[in-house]
Amino acid sequence: MTGLCDGLVEAALEAAEVILDIYETDFDVEIKGDESPVTRADQAAEAIILKHLAALAPGIPVVAEESVAAGHIPDIDGEFFLVDPLDGTKEFIKRNGEFTVNIALIRDNVPVMGVIHTPAKGFLFAGEVGKGAWRAEVADPRKSHELTNCRPISVRTPGEEVCVVGSRSHHTPEAEAYLKAYCLGEKKAIGSSLKFCLLAAGEADLYPRYGRTMEWDTAAGDAILSAAGGTVLTTDGARLTYGKRLQDDAPFANPFFIAKTT
Repeated sequence: MTGLCDGLVEAALEAAEVILDIYETDFDVEIKGDESPVTRADQAAEAIILKHLAALAPGIPVVAEESVAAGHIPDIDGEFFLVDPLDGTKEFIKRNGEFTVNIALIRDNVPVMGVIHTPAKGFLFAGEVGKGAWRAEVADPRKSHELTNCRPISVRTPGEEVCVVGSRSHHTPEAEAYLKAYCLGEKKAIGSSLKFCLLAAGEADLYPRYGRTMEWDTAAGDAILSAAGGTVLTTDGARLTYGKRLQDDAPFANPFFIAKTT
């Protein structure tokens, strides 16, 4: 992995420290204008990540969830970072551990580098398109950022039965209708961007998302899955793209998509 990717890993690990500190407190939950929840952990983690990215790559603009919610949208052209400091805030509030720190680099409207870290579970996934993807464990991010059991990951070829991964918090009849075309095997439900990681690690085959997502929700997972040999397509079969600032929907909203291993 490149020095920039190493820097994204370090940013995610440092953000995890403050997230875990707040996770263990009786934190307050606010509701944003789009009716999504936000906590002090989202805001504190984003501040740390923004500081790291400013030092790592001062010339690359950053689109970050909480900054956008506050009305701060930078000019983007060609290359930019997408940051979700705490993906799966609902899972954070439920205290089930299935929340992540997501950081991605977008180039020419597609993710080329991504890092996903699960502070409560100690998993870390990363990928660079054209160079591969890997995963590791972090024993205790508040004591050490040392990574252990680092190993490459790649998608698998689906068998006759397809393993489908979906959200714990979002179920839609459109997804159920889409899946009727497949011979389904195991179904896995998991929160946040970890769904992409299961596909990238060869532990699932298909993730249809017929529900609202934002670019910062998907970019890091998209990069890791793409680096591992998978694809993320819209329901029309086109490559999911990023930097969708001007549109009828909110800036940086995604259309429905299908993440798959082939």
